[in-house]
Amino acid sequence: MAVCYGKLFHLMIDRKITNSQLKEKAGFSANIITRLKKNEYISLDSIECICKVLDCGVDDILEFDFSASNVSEQNCSTCLPEERNNGEH
Repeated sequence: MAVCYGKLFHLMIDRKITNSQLKEKAGFSANIITRLKKNEYISLDSIECICKVLDCGVDDILEFDFSASNVSEQNCSTCLPEERNNGEH
C-alpha cells in the first residue's frame, strides 16, 4: 500500500505555506520534505507535527493508494472497516 501526500501540497498552496516554512515550523529536516515529495514513508511523529502546524487532520494531508500494492482482497478484509470492505477499493 502506497501513501500519497498530494493533499498536503495542495493544502500548503491553499494556505500559502512554503516547504521551508513547513520545515521550520514543524521542526524537521529537509529530508522529510524530500521524502514527502517522493511519497515515501515518514514517521507518525512527523505526520503529527505537520497536522499541528497546519491545524488539520491526517486525512487532510495523506491518502492511501491500495492499487499500488500487492495487498490481496483477503488481506484487506482483515484491516478495513466493514463498511469500506465491500470490494470497492
